[in-house]
Amino acid sequence: MKTSVSWLTLLAQRLILLAIFLVVWWLASQRMPAFVLPGPLKTWQALLALWHGESLLHDIGITFSRVLAGFVLATVVGTILGLALGASRSLAQFFEPLLAVFNTVSSAIWAIFAIIWFGISGATTIFVVFMTAMPLILTNVWQGAQTVDAQFVELARSFRLTRLQTLRKIYLPTILPYFFSGARLAFGFGWRVSLVAETLGSSDGIGYRLRQAGDLVQTDQVFAWTLLLVAMMLLLEGGLLKPLERHLFRWKQRTQE
Repeated sequence: MKTSVSWLTLLAQRLILLAIFLVVWWLASQRMPAFVLPGPLKTWQALLALWHGESLLHDIGITFSRVLAGFVLATVVGTILGLALGASRSLAQFFEPLLAVFNTVSSAIWAIFAIIWFGISGATTIFVVFMTAMPLILTNVWQGAQTVDAQFVELARSFRLTRLQTLRKIYLPTILPYFFSGARLAFGFGWRVSLVAETLGSSDGIGYRLRQAGDLVQTDQVFAWTLLLVAMMLLLEGGLLKPLERHLFRWKQRTQE
C-alpha cells in the first residue's frame, strides 16, 4: 500500500512539472516569432508530420544501429583494456597519460578526424561513438579492478582456481557495478555525440535530419526531433536500463533488507 501511494505521489509530481514546463513554453512562444520559438501546438503538429513521414523509422534505425555498433565495440575494447590495466600496475602507470588524453579530446574533434579518414559514411558516427564511450568504460572497469580484494585473489590461487574461474568468481562481481555505471554513462554520451557526427558527416540519420531542418529554418521540426529523442531516451532508461540494473544487482537489495 505504501509503495503504491509513493508511486502515485511521484507520478503526480512529474505531471505537475510537465504542466509547468508546457505553460512556460507556451507563454514564451507567444512573445517570440514561430521560427525562433515554436509553441507546443506547432511542435506537436511537426511531430505528427514526422510520425507519418516515410523516413522516420529509417532515420531512427540507422542512428540506433551506429550508436549500438560503436558502443559494443567500445565495451569490448574498454573492458579488455580496463582489466589489463587493473591487473598490472606498471602497465597502468605507462598508459595512464594516454587515457587522460582520450578523456579530454572533444567528440567534435573526433568527428572532424573521422570525416577526414572515413568521409561521409556510417563509419564516421561509429568511430566517434567508440572514441567517446571507450575511455569511459575503460576507466570504470579499471577502477573496479583496483577495488578487488587481494586476499580473495590469493584465496582463489590457494584453491587452484583457473584464471577464468578467478575472473568470474572474484573479479566479475566487484567490477560489474563499475562497468554498468560506466556503460550507462557511455551509452548516453554515445547518443549525444552520434548526433554531432551525423550532423557533420552523414547523409541520413537523426543528426542529418536535424541539420537539414536547421538549414531550412524549420525550428518546429528541430523541436519535434528533440522531443522524440528525449522520449526515446526516457523509454530506454526506464524500460531497459533500470530494470536490467535492478536484475543484475538484486543481491544488493537483499543484503540491505
